[in-house]
Amino acid sequence: MMRLEKYHGLGNDFLVLLDLGDRCKVDPSAVRALCDRHRGVGADGVIRVTLGPERPSERDRGPTMELFNADGSRAEMSGNGIRCLAMAMVDAGLSGPEMVVHTDAGDKVVTVDDDGWASVDMGMAKIDPKDVGVAFVDMGNPHTVVEVEDLTKLHIAKRAAEWQGRNVEFVVIGPGTDHLSMRVWERGVGETLACGTGACAAAAAAFVWGKVGRHVTVKQPGGNATVRLEGDTIILSGPADHIATVEVPWL
Repeated sequence: MMRLEKYHGLGNDFLVLLDLGDRCKVDPSAVRALCDRHRGVGADGVIRVTLGPERPSERDRGPTMELFNADGSRAEMSGNGIRCLAMAMVDAGLSGPEMVVHTDAGDKVVTVDDDGWASVDMGMAKIDPKDVGVAFVDMGNPHTVVEVEDLTKLHIAKRAAEWQGRNVEFVVIGPGTDHLSMRVWERGVGETLACGTGACAAAAAAFVWGKVGRHVTVKQPGGNATVRLEGDTIILSGPADHIATVEVPWL
């Protein structure tokens, strides 16, 4: 049997496999079966965590994140997922509160606090503003940020189909210059309750448009995340909560 830890960040949920012995190669069909909310465990994705061999520097000895979407496809990065990984490492006694996580989008420093929140240095956003109201943002994975007038009347699947192969964030900016509301369509998953990289992309795009400041609360259906634009980097903060421990037949 294989043990998985289920965590969520603002309702964006993941099955975390602490494969510290590097014994399990995750198959896309197994990911789809595990993430099925009717016939499997149910999740937005699967995270396989490995610990590399001894490396020259202490920084390089952190966990490696291998991330799979619910449809079995690989993803480069997840802001909520990496917080869940970090919390799983701390809860298992495998790491202190600060760690360097190796991802397909580069190394990310994550800090876990005593209140169940984690903060991630997400690095720099690469933004093509195009026009005010639409921006293409690279957060290590591709995003399209679209400003809309009303999120409640949005036909999100139809609108997101205009940007195939990308994560699409629809945002309403305000109240004030330190809040925005967002719904997200994630490639390989569909609409999710929250998206960490999407929150960063939305805040960065709105900042470039001149509509928000450097500290932004991003309201999503699953709850609020905070995004701080500090020089050339973005800090994402939010909760990561343990849901359950499950055992399934070996993949």
